[in-house]
Amino acid sequence: MKVDRRSFQYFDWVLFVIAAVLIALAFVNLTSATNAGVEGGVSDIVRRQGLVVGFCTLVMMVILMIDYRHFERFALLLYGASLLLLIATLAIAPEIRGARAWLFEGRFQPSEFAKITLVLVMARHFHRNPPEANAGLRQLIRPALIAAPPVGLIVAQKDMGVALLTLLVALTFLPFVRLSGRAWGGIAMAGVAALTALWTYGLRPYQQQRILDFIDPERDPLSSGYQAMQSRIAVGAGGLFGSGWMEGTQTQLRFLPTQHTDFIFSVLAEEWGFVGSVFVLTLFLSMLLWGLWIATNSKDGFGVMLAVGLVGTLFWPAVINIAMVLGLAPVIGVPLPLFSYGGSAMLSAFITLGLLLNISMRRYLF
Repeated sequence: MKVDRRSFQYFDWVLFVIAAVLIALAFVNLTSATNAGVEGGVSDIVRRQGLVVGFCTLVMMVILMIDYRHFERFALLLYGASLLLLIATLAIAPEIRGARAWLFEGRFQPSEFAKITLVLVMARHFHRNPPEANAGLRQLIRPALIAAPPVGLIVAQKDMGVALLTLLVALTFLPFVRLSGRAWGGIAMAGVAALTALWTYGLRPYQQQRILDFIDPERDPLSSGYQAMQSRIAVGAGGLFGSGWMEGTQTQLRFLPTQHTDFIFSVLAEEWGFVGSVFVLTLFLSMLLWGLWIATNSKDGFGVMLAVGLVGTLFWPAVINIAMVLGLAPVIGVPLPLFSYGGSAMLSAFITLGLLLNISMRRYLF
């Protein structure tokens, strides 16, 4: 585990600066989202988020000092530890908002880290077992067995949003598998069957209501459809240039529910408008594309697969959250990476960035 000092000569300043700008904008946005009722200074939420970011930065620096290839050796151990945490959460966690997904009084969400360990094991598998042409569906058996335990445990916790997100992270590796058209058709039919079973036996009534509200938000605008309706109003009120920082009526009058977590992008859209929103989305897109560039320039198969999976852990929650805010997806409680308030999600994002920086730094040392 010796640190190679030469690796810091190749520090990836591009990825670091993009992430730093996003985090700075996130603090500006969070300050406005939590400003209502605060007289002078910033809210306790902003202060706590600052402490979280400081701690996450230290964790990221530790990850940078360890050659990422060591994580391949310990992938199964880390994966097993994450499954034990999920089992412990299911057994002892109190029910919060209909789900048993949080430990330590809502301060720690193990499912956020299960996504990263899932990516580590998937990358390890595809590195050691490269996809074969015309191998059929049998080459999906092992990846499915890897993805099934964390997804199943999160479903058992009744945290369907994170379960879907974890499944999508696993599916990030699917384009690497060479399948025939018939095999893809079989996968599509299995997916339809799984969704039907999930709707019938897995979703609670309020979760079904959220999906129905997505189809028709006006069916119950004062209750189950309230979040989606208010979010659309806030986004539309922003116009081209926005109403100005701390000037958004939807935000400052607290019409937006959970505006510092799941609907933080609505605050941005209302106060900074279309131009500000596009600027932030461009930063996100640049970060994701740079992550794919890191993957293509990695000198070993594990680094390639790991970088692709890590990009997926940032891509899917960003897409789902923004689609949710714009009314293009049901409200399923997925935070926006680096922007939404929350410790577990922020730490998960920093670990992801640390691993991407790690792969980028060491591409010159092979």
